[in-house]
Amino acid sequence: MYVQYYDPTHNQNPVPIVLLHGGFHTGACFVQTPDRRPGWGVYLAEQGWKTYIVDLPGHGRSGFVPNFSVMPYQTVINATVALLEEIGPSVILTHSMSGVIGWQIGKTHPQLVKAIIGIAPVPPADLLPAIAKDSDEACPEDCPRIQSREDTKKYFTNSDTFPKETFEDYFRSLVAESARMSNERRNVEGKGLYIGDPQILFNIPICVITGDQDTRHPYKVDAETAKYFQGDFIWLPEVGFPGHGHLPMLEQGNLAIANVFIHWLKSKGL
Repeated sequence: MYVQYYDPTHNQNPVPIVLLHGGFHTGACFVQTPDRRPGWGVYLAEQGWKTYIVDLPGHGRSGFVPNFSVMPYQTVINATVALLEEIGPSVILTHSMSGVIGWQIGKTHPQLVKAIIGIAPVPPADLLPAIAKDSDEACPEDCPRIQSREDTKKYFTNSDTFPKETFEDYFRSLVAESARMSNERRNVEGKGLYIGDPQILFNIPICVITGDQDTRHPYKVDAETAKYFQGDFIWLPEVGFPGHGHLPMLEQGNLAIANVFIHWLKSKGL
């Protein structure tokens, strides 16, 4: 797993923060926005955080993974655990599909997790209905998934704050995704990753953050995820930031959104 490190420029925080990208993406989404503004990785380092941005196995700079189409979540979970064992207990920031990684590491390795920030995170399988293998939402696992231009515009870049003039550059940055991970994410045949007892994570500070224009993450869904773990839920328009969708790290005002979760971390003593 490729890891990009940003060294703090001042006021070094002793706790590292690890940024995990979502499906079809790479760590590039935390490095720079499509219209060339600084990303969360650079900004967090400027604010004193030892910042680690990863490309999950099989994505971007991490390179080729044999049989990538059937690569399970456990592969990326194991790689992330190995990173945490090397750098020490950290804040984990997940986005969308990588939400599963945060919940599972919190369950199996709570000693390595100082806090979890979920940006429109996938709920654990406990909160998802099982989907039949022949459902339209299930993915054939004989080839990797490719994000279509239509779905990208509908679900990823639809918000008022996404820089629409950069769509082509952004779209070219997307990569293929493991079909098996996509099926586990959807809980196809009940094979998603379950938590079982959410109390396992109750001692970990958890915050779920969602924008009002994220079509796949309505208020009720993400509020339920936060409640399941007795975490905090931040609905961005309620804290003064309307018009955000599924990609707040790339949208206009991305650094203001970073300040929202930095403030939350400080409220937890981190």
